[in-house]
Amino acid sequence: MTDSQEPVIDPRQEGDFSGPRQVVEVGGTRYTLLGTAHVSAQSADDVRRLIGSGDFDAVAIELCDSRHQNLNDPDALGKQDLFQIFRQGKAGMVAASLALGAFQQRVAEQSGIEPGAEMRAALEETRRHELPLLLIDRDVGITLKRIYHNVPWWQRMSLFSGLLGSVLSRQEVKPEDIERLKEGDVLESTFSEFAAESESLFIPLITERDRYMVMRLAEEAPPGRYRHVLVVIGAGHMKGMAERLHDPLPASPREEREKLEITPPPSKIWRMLPWLITALVLTGFVIGFSRNTELGWQLVGEWFLINAVFTGLATIAALAHPVTVASAALASPITSLNPTIGAGFVAAGVELFMRKPKVQDFSTLRHDVTELKGWWRNRVSRTLLVFLLATLGSAIGTWVAGFRIAGALFGSS
Repeated sequence: MTDSQEPVIDPRQEGDFSGPRQVVEVGGTRYTLLGTAHVSAQSADDVRRLIGSGDFDAVAIELCDSRHQNLNDPDALGKQDLFQIFRQGKAGMVAASLALGAFQQRVAEQSGIEPGAEMRAALEETRRHELPLLLIDRDVGITLKRIYHNVPWWQRMSLFSGLLGSVLSRQEVKPEDIERLKEGDVLESTFSEFAAESESLFIPLITERDRYMVMRLAEEAPPGRYRHVLVVIGAGHMKGMAERLHDPLPASPREEREKLEITPPPSKIWRMLPWLITALVLTGFVIGFSRNTELGWQLVGEWFLINAVFTGLATIAALAHPVTVASAALASPITSLNPTIGAGFVAAGVELFMRKPKVQDFSTLRHDVTELKGWWRNRVSRTLLVFLLATLGSAIGTWVAGFRIAGALFGSS
């Protein structure tokens, strides 16, 4: 887009429309960037009127495939195969998505305005006017993963505990939270208090997404393909996208976009750590038995007892079925020595077998998780809690038992 012009403020933004707009003309194609408020009925009206004007022959919106699916089918998340979610290691991301959805739902109930109404309006109007619909945002799961890998390790726990704590522990959404939603989406508003002071968080949350959406536009609506494209985005992305549309783009937008989708693999240290712990524990057993049989069996017994107790207590906290509690407690000392399978996976599998979610659980899932007790009442969300808490309990048990074994060996030397 080397022949792009300076971004121009659309003179029609005054009066008839509430949201800011910028028009960037590139190679015979006009890109009208409409900055919307994600909690605003007026923004939805702006979208309807612009699309209905007949001025546009394509519409791009700030949605990814998964969020588009959720808007078309709000119960889609709850209809996923839970067992596959656990096996693929996606339980944490699903729980985070439910937590974000719960925050949205409470905002809707308190403000009377459904977050994302302007995106729904765009979907409805593009279908009604039979216009091409372009989904240009990055998948929310990838964004969360890139945030996780980009921030320092010491900041990760505070970020995600803040995410879950803010949406679970507070029944009333503060007015300032609703105000933040008027400048960005629910993901941005959740992390906004951190992003302002952390470049490592701001980059994957805002800067990367600005560039990603421009790359998607360059792929799906390059100059010359359409005459006039309406780009519906949160107001917080408008300035950054306009600047990037003005700059020359790489020869291969797809390659640049794919780079922004890469989630860095865990470091070698973190990949090796479970195996290292297993090796150290087994070495401890060998040393114990080499000294005397009684000490060896003592160490084995403490390993089993400590792991079982912590994992059992964690699954009890999740209000798991008694059979699930017993199974997780018995399995955890063994799974803790096998990095290929975790106690959480075993616990979730047994819980699904003992308490298979019903149709009603899926249909009420998004409403139930808006309050803390609903996470335990709904069988879908409770199974997620069983997985997460059993995993946490087993991890704590492993470290406590490991230190106990080290102490016993050191003390008996």
